Amino acid sequence: MQNHDDEFRVGLVIPLQGPAGIFAPSCEAVAALAAKEVNDHGGVHGREVAIEVLDGGAPAAEVARTVADRLHGHRLDAVTGWHISAVRNALSPVVRDEIPYVYTSLYEGGEHTPGVFCTGETPRMQIAPALAWLRNHLGIRSWCLVGDDYVWPRGSAAAARTYCRQLQLDLNEEIYVPYGSDDFRKPAQQVIDTGAQAVLMLLVGQDAVLFNREFAQRGGHDRMARFSPLMEENMLLASGAGSTENMYVAAAYFNSLATAGALDLMGHYVASYGADAPPLNAMAESCYEGMLALQALFGRSRTAAIGDLLTSAHNVGFDSPRGPMNMRNNHFDQRVYIATAAGYDFDILGALSPAGLCD
Repeated sequence: MQNHDDEFRVGLVIPLQGPAGIFAPSCEAVAALAAKEVNDHGGVHGREVAIEVLDGGAPAAEVARTVADRLHGHRLDAVTGWHISAVRNALSPVVRDEIPYVYTSLYEGGEHTPGVFCTGETPRMQIAPALAWLRNHLGIRSWCLVGDDYVWPRGSAAAARTYCRQLQLDLNEEIYVPYGSDDFRKPAQQVIDTGAQAVLMLLVGQDAVLFNREFAQRGGHDRMARFSPLMEENMLLASGAGSTENMYVAAAYFNSLATAGALDLMGHYVASYGADAPPLNAMAESCYEGMLALQALFGRSRTAAIGDLLTSAHNVGFDSPRGPMNMRNNHFDQRVYIATAAGYDFDILGALSPAGLCD
């Protein structure tokens, strides 16, 4: 039995409240599964991994204070997890030069803080090739955008504007709502009234669910396609099958993905938690990815010191449920797929090819 000082302590920052709280149960379950697998292979530098769940759904400054307090008490060796970009922006300066931080969410791009490693998709991987695919396969050339009013949607919208110009697409209007809105009657009608062929949804969790319901109730799904880089199985279930028709999603992971790694993860997940466990989804799988990334990073490092890890971190790679993950400039490249919502699951239509566009 190891004492507390022998543990390798990982802060798992996931939203336990707010619009993204819908992801928390599956994120926590999968991270625990990943920690067990790491420990079964000897842990990190011979130390057993112990996870502490921290609420990433609290205000960003509060999350940063919580992590700082644990750092000052020498109770954290690494941070990982899925949470919104506002939280990442608050955490990055806290952990800089102290401990590694594997940020697992898809995000707007541009994070270069030393010691922060991003495993999620960026607009270059997701939005650009999806816009090209939807133009080429469905003839969609006119767009509007609806997004939560914070860092990720605003930054992704800026990238989308560039991609639309390069692909000769029209982005007619951008509509933003407060993060955590509970009334989508006006934005849903505004989207429909634009007359665009499709809407780019940059809404998180429950916000996207409420928009989907209102949009479908007003007949929007019969007039326009929807595309989202952030839509997963829990959100489909909460939206209802009748509210997700004509919806397309780009992501590096779906629970219907049939790679060897994805099938193994699904098998382990069901065996550990049962068939009634929260649906395995991209946000949860990203937390699994975060633990694998930490294992790979420390596996290359001579010691657990942050300086040694940064020196050895270049070109780290590993195999994951998403397939091969290869790091470039502290970001992991990966294959991204386009899928369509089909009831409470996704039909994967194929892998997206890089659009060859400039950021």
